[in-house]
Amino acid sequence: MKKINQKDYANYVNEKIPKPKIVKNCIWAFLVGGLICTFGQVITNFVIKYGLDKKAASTATPVILIFLSALLTGLGVYDKIGKRAGAGSIVPITGFANSIVSPAMEFKREGFVLGVAAKMFTVAGPVLVYGIGSSVFVGILYLLLKK
Repeated sequence: MKKINQKDYANYVNEKIPKPKIVKNCIWAFLVGGLICTFGQVITNFVIKYGLDKKAASTATPVILIFLSALLTGLGVYDKIGKRAGAGSIVPITGFANSIVSPAMEFKREGFVLGVAAKMFTVAGPVLVYGIGSSVFVGILYLLLKK
């Protein structure tokens, strides 16, 4: 068996690693992220047209987008979109819903309590804890500085 030194091995690995298509990936991310945001605007216009005021529509739109992204994640469609779009599917609010549902779907074989419910907040849990904790801290700071 021939011994390979570290430099030759590093060169070999660099030759075999697929080169990322950065421009193509950026275009896909831009297009898919833009389509998600455009779809959100279509939802907003639709619910306003059928009777909601702007404030209620601004609440209904994210709820509908979160529901649709969770549904598409459960059906396995959102992951296919994410493979093509990359950050374009992660940045909007739909990506956050996907990050909550994905771990839960991964552990659904273990049952609803020990699988889905226990793993649902694997990714989103720290984000929620940080968001809630920092808002409490800022609220206390605001209360103290207001006086």
